Amino acid sequence: MTPAADLVPNLPEQDARWRTAGDRIENLLQACAAGGSVALDRAEQLVREVTDLYGAALARMLQIAASTDPAVADAVAADDLVASLLLVHGLHPHPVERRIADALDGVRPYLGSHGGDVHLLEVAPPVVRLRFAGSCKSCPSSAITLELTIEDAIMAAAPEISTIDVVTDDPAAHVIPAESLLARLHDDGRRHATWQPVPTLAELTPGEVGGFSVAGAAVLACRVGDEILAYRDGCPDCTRAFAGATLTGTVLHCPHCGSGFDVVHAGTPVGDAAGPHLEPVPVLLRDGVPAMAVAEEVAS
Repeated sequence: MTPAADLVPNLPEQDARWRTAGDRIENLLQACAAGGSVALDRAEQLVREVTDLYGAALARMLQIAASTDPAVADAVAADDLVASLLLVHGLHPHPVERRIADALDGVRPYLGSHGGDVHLLEVAPPVVRLRFAGSCKSCPSSAITLELTIEDAIMAAAPEISTIDVVTDDPAAHVIPAESLLARLHDDGRRHATWQPVPTLAELTPGEVGGFSVAGAAVLACRVGDEILAYRDGCPDCTRAFAGATLTGTVLHCPHCGSGFDVVHAGTPVGDAAGPHLEPVPVLLRDGVPAMAVAEEVAS
């Protein structure tokens, strides 16, 4: 018998098309608003009817498949596109606790590359409680980087979560509303960070350093083994750009003042962990394409 996985064609262009279907539907609904409130109401009702119809059919298909082979539920949940539809219809086979735990496991290698980790303490929708560990406890820019990465993973896996309660060793634990997780970035004159696709990141070879312009910001990226690490372009010591910088192992050397920064551990300066450090920029593989979370610069 042909394995179920072999029955699904591997068509990246179609996969990318369906991932943006939600945006196209929203644009069509907005266009209907030009015809007045009645036209908009009818369009929204049509979308609801179609969505409910396909949701009911999807529920029956999942029930039939799972009754034939219980492993099908796990295989279906492992496909992020299908899983997103299951979440919309409340049909995901895994409880919210497992979905969040799996999401954190997925980003944990990235957290480790910045010297941090996260522990899941409690899930009580719409709130999830986490504890940070490692450099993210004491490094402000690293904490912001890791919080954004974690927020993105949790929101994709568990849309019913709206608040992330981050507990640190500091008694003054803080509650971070998901929609304003990076509000602190407003203090340095930038807008909220958004994920920006940067496909050319994949072309970096191990040990290579490259400069990128992302959302109007200058970003420096390098590859250490299989891991791509990115930082705002600018030496904290001499304030000059890193053009011409070299990477020795995990240490990035400023071509102007010679300062070294550990790119694996949140850009901390070599020999002085408490000194000025690089500002990390999150990098994740989203829908098969490398992306950076960069706050757009406010126009002067």
